[in-house]
Amino acid sequence: MVDKTVYFATGNRKESTARVRVIPGSGKMTINGVASENYLQYSPNYIRISTSPLSTLGLEEKYDIHVNAHGGGLTGQTEAIRLGLARALCKINPENRTALKFEGYLTRDSRKIERKKYGLKKARKAPQFSKR
Repeated sequence: MVDKTVYFATGNRKESTARVRVIPGSGKMTINGVASENYLQYSPNYIRISTSPLSTLGLEEKYDIHVNAHGGGLTGQTEAIRLGLARALCKINPENRTALKFEGYLTRDSRKIERKKYGLKKARKAPQFSKR
């Protein structure tokens, strides 16, 4: 019988969350039930970022990936997918961890939008100074 173990992991970035399921298969990736290229608007940069952990390990054609992404925008979701996928690949084989860690795929990017302060127009932009 073929091993059909499902590996789960979660990735976060900004306001985005991606729940990633990795299943042994043929290399198809779906995001929220839609083909990944279609969901990522055929942007080569987004597609490359979201699948980079697989290409680092040379596993592009070995696993099917099903992603449930929500919150934030496409950039945040793409990087959340990358983190979740890297975490799932570490669960599959702990030896994958060193290569993924070296590339920085296991680091949660904690930067978020700074809050707006009173008296300012944005988080740091001050109103124009008037001498008179």
